Amino acid sequence: MYFISYTSLHDRCFSKKTHYNITTDVTYPPFEFQKQNGQYTGIDVEIIRTIAKRENFSLDLKPISFNSGAQMVLSGQMDGIIAGMSITPERKRVYDFSRPYYRTGVVWAVSKKSNITKLSQLRGKTVALKTGTASADYGKSLQKKYGFKITYFNDSNTMYNDVVVGNSDAAFEDLPVMQYAIKNGLELKIPKQKVANAGWYGFAVRKGRNKALLASFNRGLDSIQKDGTYDRIIKKYLGQSQRHYSGNSASDSGSSSMWQLLKANFPSFVNGIIETLELTVVGIILASIWGIVLGVMGVAESRFFRGISTFIIYIFRGLPLLVLAFFIYIGMPHVLDAKIPAFVAGIVTLTLNEGAYTAAFVKGGFQAVDKGQMEAARSNGLSYWQSMHHIVMPQGIRIMVPSFINQFIITLKDTSILQAIGLVELTQTGNLIVARTQQGFQIWAIVAAIYLIMITLLTWLSNWVQHKIKA
Repeated sequence: MYFISYTSLHDRCFSKKTHYNITTDVTYPPFEFQKQNGQYTGIDVEIIRTIAKRENFSLDLKPISFNSGAQMVLSGQMDGIIAGMSITPERKRVYDFSRPYYRTGVVWAVSKKSNITKLSQLRGKTVALKTGTASADYGKSLQKKYGFKITYFNDSNTMYNDVVVGNSDAAFEDLPVMQYAIKNGLELKIPKQKVANAGWYGFAVRKGRNKALLASFNRGLDSIQKDGTYDRIIKKYLGQSQRHYSGNSASDSGSSSMWQLLKANFPSFVNGIIETLELTVVGIILASIWGIVLGVMGVAESRFFRGISTFIIYIFRGLPLLVLAFFIYIGMPHVLDAKIPAFVAGIVTLTLNEGAYTAAFVKGGFQAVDKGQMEAARSNGLSYWQSMHHIVMPQGIRIMVPSFINQFIITLKDTSILQAIGLVELTQTGNLIVARTQQGFQIWAIVAAIYLIMITLLTWLSNWVQHKIKA
């Protein structure tokens, strides 16, 4: 007996922890949101981290938009999702759910300035819904009855502010989430009607996969509910004063100046800028190399190489950047049966897309050189590639320098699209800060100013390089 006990103790203390990749939403307070110091917190975040400690497994928490995160679990990129995910019959077909951990319901909200008090008043108006959520399904189910139009958003904050500024007339959302946002200063109000479509949140994994993780979650949930830890987590975010759990009172958040917001969130902005610059620099280098290779193939003597170049350029110029990013990050793991890091997927996306555009103007630049130059070189005994290397390419490169500068700027701006696959670059940083502070105008003005500064510096650098080449 002593030997068995010792072995069990040794295994628990020294065995390697099982590691899981868990995804959560990015802007869904009070269940998940980013604190001022850049760390993620909320009811769901504390529940999963507490259970991980109890059950002795480690985890990487990947904040991403709800719909993208749910797809990543199905593709195998993520092991599980905890993101205020309602348990529905449709989802049970593709996910295995834990025991329910939170009961919720759906409400609808309008601008504080709105005179709308009944659903019947939404006829002919626009309603905002969040993609892939139970609240969106409920709102959609009422569309025919009440005759409103629908617009969809990937994150709660953008959806809320679409109503605040008057583009949409109402939004459907889970009750605690909407209440939390309003208490934090969001200029919305909930008409006095009953909570509808009551249901339960659950932790989910891909159906038939990660059964050990699901069992660990259930054991851990049972443990924290029995000893009162669960109740303390819920009370921390929903049962005490707003100042206790938000970091900003409603009155404080409403009076924050741009300078105060920049100062308070400076580390987060710096991290977002670094991620954006890393994506931009690596993307520009690889896309330029790939584009030049394709461009040179496009002017080769061989019809075969010209055909390959034309086909590749056609494919990757024709695909929207967002679709390509989803295909690489969410679709390819199904084929490869392997996980692809978000940063790698982002770089591959930029390389293929931006490289195709680069190849098009590289090919055009070479073709813009007077054909007489090639003919003269060939008549002097130079081979085709010698003529290209010594005569055509140097002239073509000078022609295409302005196009390279323009493509560099486009690459910098296109990094913002990669927030959709979970990269916390500058735009996603703005989303996270707005979700916490509800200061959409000020935060997006700061983000816009940062982008303009980076683009200006990149333009100056590119112009300096252009001047040196022409000198």
